[in-house]
Amino acid sequence: MTGVLTIGEAMVSLRTRTPMALGGTAQLSVAGSESNVAIGLARLGHDVAWLGVVGEDEPGHLIRRTLRAEGVDIRFVRSAKESFTGFIAFDQPAHDITRVSYHRKGSAGSLLTAEECLAALETAPPSLLHLTGITPALSPAAREAVLSAGRAARAAGVRVSLDVNHRGRLWSRPAAAEVLRALLPSVDIVFASRDELDILAPTPDPVADLLTLGVTEVVVTAGADGADCHTPGRVLHQAALPVTVVDSIGAGDAFVSGYLSALLDGEPHGDRLRRGAVAGAFCVGAHGDWEALPTRQGLELLSHAEGTALR
Repeated sequence: MTGVLTIGEAMVSLRTRTPMALGGTAQLSVAGSESNVAIGLARLGHDVAWLGVVGEDEPGHLIRRTLRAEGVDIRFVRSAKESFTGFIAFDQPAHDITRVSYHRKGSAGSLLTAEECLAALETAPPSLLHLTGITPALSPAAREAVLSAGRAARAAGVRVSLDVNHRGRLWSRPAAAEVLRALLPSVDIVFASRDELDILAPTPDPVADLLTLGVTEVVVTAGADGADCHTPGRVLHQAALPVTVVDSIGAGDAFVSGYLSALLDGEPHGDRLRRGAVAGAFCVGAHGDWEALPTRQGLELLSHAEGTALR
């Protein structure tokens, strides 16, 4: 049995700290919302598997090697000889302004099938399935894979979390709404930014509507303004931790990994928000989507004053 199963596309990332048009040195790494969450959970001591498709190429080997090294179960990763591993390029035209270029159309990640997702759920039933609104935007096959996985998980009594993570370059808001609203009957926990809520529920009070549809927790993230957790009859707020922001990319995934970690530990909602905020603070303090994510032992490091030397 697997503690958590995440499903999605991982890509190779190229990252420069200046405008890319100027050339210079680029950092090679791995990126992808679901794989970021998987790494975050693994670092916090959880049993987590990532399911996805990579190319039978060197970028695909890098993704496998990175996830394996981070303690993520990759037994459900498939290599596709007929396609390529996608990549994403980040550059910084100004401080903490990140520009993103995708090179993923027709990539191996878009070849994900419902059959392999259902087989993974049957082979190693997880206690939690984590999905995002990115993967179903990749292709009709990937869309059906996510919907089928959500339905199967709900039927098996597996908790399902959904991070809306809308990407306007991949699909329109109406297209995202059609698919993600169809997924909602399978979802227990929703993560969304304030401007994403209407994708799920186009009403004056989308949070209330989501809670009446069977979602048990709606977590609304607001960057530097922190996050709120809505449950029936209760709202909790968590402020963002006061840290110097070096790179904000990946902060949302970091928050999700911290929140889900505390949920898996059986912690109350306030502590889930707190651990999410701590993980997010670690992430924004360094460059990279996941490289600075904390371990279980490191969670308390941010309680020390800035500039502290631990001797």
